[in-house]
Amino acid sequence: MEFENIPTIPTADEILDRSLRRAAAFKKEKSNKDRANEEFIRAIYSSVYDKLMDSVQRYPSFDQLSPFYIDITNLLFSVDKIRKSLGALQWAAETARKVGTSYARDMRQSEDTNALRKQATARIASIVHQVDKDLKYLNEVRNILRKLPDIREEEFTVVVAGYPNVGKSSFINLISSATSEVAGYAFTTKGILVGHHEVGRDRIQIVDTPGILDRPVEERNVIECQAIAAITNVADMILFIIDASEACGYSLESQLHLMENVRDATRGVPFEVVINKSDMKELSGYLNMSTTSEEGVDEVVSMIRKYLESSPKNLISRNRQEIPE
Repeated sequence: MEFENIPTIPTADEILDRSLRRAAAFKKEKSNKDRANEEFIRAIYSSVYDKLMDSVQRYPSFDQLSPFYIDITNLLFSVDKIRKSLGALQWAAETARKVGTSYARDMRQSEDTNALRKQATARIASIVHQVDKDLKYLNEVRNILRKLPDIREEEFTVVVAGYPNVGKSSFINLISSATSEVAGYAFTTKGILVGHHEVGRDRIQIVDTPGILDRPVEERNVIECQAIAAITNVADMILFIIDASEACGYSLESQLHLMENVRDATRGVPFEVVINKSDMKELSGYLNMSTTSEEGVDEVVSMIRKYLESSPKNLISRNRQEIPE
C-alpha cells in the first residue's frame, strides 16, 4: 500500500537544524571566507529544497488512488486540505531555492558576505516556518493513513457487514488470518480490518467492517462511514450478519431494515445474509451459524467459496497461474 512509503514529515525546526549542520560542514571545507559564505547558503537552500520536495513526492498521487482510499482519506481528513498542504511545501521549497540562489549570486560582488549570509539564512528560515503547520498536519495524516489496511483490488473480496456486536469479528477470526478485537459492546471494531482465507492456490480477502446503525447517512459517525466506504467500493460479495436473538442489543426489525438499505445501496454485488448466535435463536429461510459453538460456520465458508469459484477475479488469477514462465 502506497501510504506505507510516506516518510516521517519533519517539523520546520528539524529541517532547518539539519540544513544548518550540513551548511556548516560545507563552510569548513572552504579556506576563502567569501567562498565559504556562498557555499553555506547554497548548502542550506539545497538541503531545504531536497527535504521539502522529498516529503511532497513521497506522498501518493490521490488522482491514482482507488475510490475506497479516497473515501477513507476524506472521512478521516480531507484530500483537498492534504493537497493544499503539499502545495504549500512545494511553494516553500521553490521559494527557498530562489531566494538562496539570488543571495549566493549577489555574494560574488559583495564586500560583506557575512551580512548577506545572515540575511539569506533568516529569509530561508522564515519561509520554512511559514509551512510549519502544513508539515505537522501532513505528518499527522501520514501517521494515520499508513495504518490503513492493504486492500488489494485484484483479490476476491468479501465485506462482512451488520449491526455492532452481531458477531462479525468473531466469524472472521474463525475463518481467516485476522485477529479482530471481540467484546460485548458496540463499535469494538474502530476501523476496517482485513483477514485472508486460503483456498488452495487462491485467497479470499475478508474485510471486517465497523458496525453500522440503521439511521440516516448524515447521522452516521466516522466509524460507520468507513464501513459504508468498504461496502460500496471494494466488495465482490457482501456477507450481512444478523443476530436474531437480539443479544447484540438491537431489534431484529432494525437489523432487517438495515439489511434492506445496504442491499439497495449495493445493487449488482452478490449479497448473502447469515444468522449468527443460532445456539440462542435461529431464523428460518437463512443460513444459521454460531461463532460460539462453530456450528454452521463451515456451511457459510462453503457458500463464500462458491462465489470465489465463479468470480471473474478468480478466473483471471487462474489464467495467470496457468501461463508457463
